Amino acid sequence: MPAPIRPPINRLKPEDFLRLIEKSRLGKLKIYLGHAAGVGKTFAMLEEAHRLKKAGVDVVIGWIETHGRAETEALVGDLEIIPRKKISHGNGTVEILDTEAIFKRYPTVCIVDELPFTNIAGSQHPKRYLDVHDLLLAGINIITALNIQHLESLHDTVLRATGVDVRERVPDRFVLEADQVVNIDLTAEELRERLRLGKIYPKDCAAAALENFFTENNLNELRELALRETANALDQRPRLGAKSPTEVSEKIAVCISTNPVTTAKLLRAASRLAGRLNREWMAVYVRRKKEDPMRIPSDLQRKFIQNVQLATELGGSVTVLENENVCEALLKYCRENDVNLVVLGTSERRWWQFTRPNVIEFFMHHAPGIDLHIVDPNG
Repeated sequence: MPAPIRPPINRLKPEDFLRLIEKSRLGKLKIYLGHAAGVGKTFAMLEEAHRLKKAGVDVVIGWIETHGRAETEALVGDLEIIPRKKISHGNGTVEILDTEAIFKRYPTVCIVDELPFTNIAGSQHPKRYLDVHDLLLAGINIITALNIQHLESLHDTVLRATGVDVRERVPDRFVLEADQVVNIDLTAEELRERLRLGKIYPKDCAAAALENFFTENNLNELRELALRETANALDQRPRLGAKSPTEVSEKIAVCISTNPVTTAKLLRAASRLAGRLNREWMAVYVRRKKEDPMRIPSDLQRKFIQNVQLATELGGSVTVLENENVCEALLKYCRENDVNLVVLGTSERRWWQFTRPNVIEFFMHHAPGIDLHIVDPNG
């Protein structure tokens, strides 16, 4: 398979990010996005840190992960590093991002690598991106990095394409609200060659990696996703004379249930669709009396609440309607809230789930002017 055409490298000048820093008291966020380990995200961040330092900017490293790569470790050079916080955990000691020390030091720019990282139990926040959010609210500008497979709405797509179930994920809205997103691109063959040479993992681990995650097919799939997501992030930026999302009345609704797996997949599909169309979206749950929270199993109720949180993390809102007629209630809601596109699932298996084929059939026959986007949750 011929290698895809490599786009020109985005060479940003120090003043590009400096102009963003000066715009607001809130910290500015820059994300280096890649499609796999070893493409050069950390290297690019360190290069930018040196450029900023040379331009007179107060820049520090809050967290950097070199993975033992000699060329990356050498690039740290004389950059100031905020020591990691060491805490007791189990029978040993672990290192965590010391946000308190960063607040106290209060640099203009802080480099925080490994954005999707899951913090240990008992930390102030469960995820590192939430630590970064606190730093941004305090007015500290952040440069960070993540790979495309860690984006929440792409979980099902990545699982289907690569067979890898990525556990550590970042909400789409966090990336879409970044002030700059820069794609670090490398062809599959170039990346596989770096792996063979031991520049990503030790050589004794390279063979297994090449046969598993780092296959040419996987890398090409992820690379395409990264390029598409970078373009999508750029499309979300306000343009001169363009209407803001609040001025666009047409909305998207996704019909959800208490099925945790199906609902999560529908929410991600709706989020991706809304992102491409630049529309507001909401999840709608029509609850009947027999689906009262006191009547369904507690584990399903807990997972439903988790999916409500997932919907908000993906940038949507959630509406719960009380009605025995699911179809009529959903249609009435769509008519009253300028919804012209509804996302529905094709298969349901349990009595308390309402996104059934009859809902699809009802909308096809009784909802002229409302488009349907049908998702197979089992696909």
